[in-house]
Amino acid sequence: MTPRPTHRRAGTLAGSLLASLALAAGTATAGTAGAPGIGDPYYPTDGNGGYDALHYDVNVAYDPPSRQLDGDTAITATATQDLDRFNLDLTGLTVHSVRVNGAPAQFSRSGEHELTVTPPSTLDKGEVFRVEVTYAGVPQSLRSDVGTAGWQISQSGGAFAAGEPHSASTWYPVNDHPQDKATYQITARVPQGWSVVSNGREVSTNDANGWTTSSWATRNPMASYLSTIGIDHWDLERSRLSDGTPVINAYAPGAERAKAPEQRLPEVLDFLSSKFGPYPQAAAGGIFLANPIEFSLETQGRPTYTSRGANLTTIVHEQAHQWYGDSVSVHRWRDVCLNECFASYAQWMWDEEKEHQDLDDKYRQAVARATPQFWSGKLVDMGPGNEFGAVYTKGKLAVHALRRQIGEDHFNRLLHAWPALHRNGNASWEQFEQLAERISGQDLDGFFQQWFHGDRKPDDEHLWPGGLDPDPRSQQPPKQR
Repeated sequence: MTPRPTHRRAGTLAGSLLASLALAAGTATAGTAGAPGIGDPYYPTDGNGGYDALHYDVNVAYDPPSRQLDGDTAITATATQDLDRFNLDLTGLTVHSVRVNGAPAQFSRSGEHELTVTPPSTLDKGEVFRVEVTYAGVPQSLRSDVGTAGWQISQSGGAFAAGEPHSASTWYPVNDHPQDKATYQITARVPQGWSVVSNGREVSTNDANGWTTSSWATRNPMASYLSTIGIDHWDLERSRLSDGTPVINAYAPGAERAKAPEQRLPEVLDFLSSKFGPYPQAAAGGIFLANPIEFSLETQGRPTYTSRGANLTTIVHEQAHQWYGDSVSVHRWRDVCLNECFASYAQWMWDEEKEHQDLDDKYRQAVARATPQFWSGKLVDMGPGNEFGAVYTKGKLAVHALRRQIGEDHFNRLLHAWPALHRNGNASWEQFEQLAERISGQDLDGFFQQWFHGDRKPDDEHLWPGGLDPDPRSQQPPKQR
């Protein structure tokens, strides 16, 4: 994600206490009921326990004038325990029926997004089952720490879905946490004259009886917040990368200025592949909105860009997420530096190679400008409500310091090894620290503690590692003209 600069709300002690109590309640569910949360203390009711989602077959029909959505979504999952009931996340929409393995199931709603399903008979641990939910209504957006999220109305009167850490539950039932990744097929029916873009490869688009139906498939496992759909009068441009990967760029009316920087997408992906390894997705491209929303987002294979973020540096950032964040997703939201610190540093590496910028000088100048407030932002386990702050600013400096600490060869090996080792999976920050120490052969405990877990300026030993000595000439910020 690339946010628009804002003043962010800090997590409160009361909020943290409520989160802890809710988590305890969720994970203490007795018997054979799946827990109403997946176990992330930052978002205790996000996701659900008791099963592992394997595949989503999302089918929706949407009428832009009335804003009515009708949905029929099927989830294939494996029970990870005996289950006599389990939860899905679905926000706001009215559920008409639920079936489990083809038989009618009882269901109830509670809280903001809990849909509790009671199958006609207990599901055995290890059993693969299918749950089908039909639902309808006018989807509503959500508010998160980065802005409005989920289902939103476009300037043309169409709609799109994007947001972090939540979005998916506003338009289909889901196990809504990055830990439970799955494959997807998303099919949407809209009135003719409108068109649909989504994640992955375009399977088919057909017109019949005044409606256009489009289907899109994502075969690489995807975290739910990375799923998207856009309904608009898209200007679609199709091409292929040199290896044959299909590219689809979708431009909303009024987003035409994004075409020039997006023409450099093959160059961007070649550059990132040289740093991180082969492009990990089966499709590429971008979705360019005319709406000035608060962020751009790394929706898998096809990032979604705000009208204010249609520039080359943002494209580099969101495409870097295809490795760091999408292919390798966080285990918990406390680990989000694995996404944002490295996507932000990819922008620095692009400037280094393409603009011939000296990153050591850039680092020194940033350190010279830094205030105590700048250093106070933790990069790992920063507390709920604080995930999307320091990771964009202090994070770049921390990654550059790591590069100088372990040396160029080890740093390059680390950047390649991480997405290769955890491709299409999830991983934690602690696993990254262990990999960095294994590759470099160094004890990095003190370095990581001060830079990533600490909330103050690192000691000189860690602030100026690997010969990155302070340059007195750069200790004063440049004058503003």
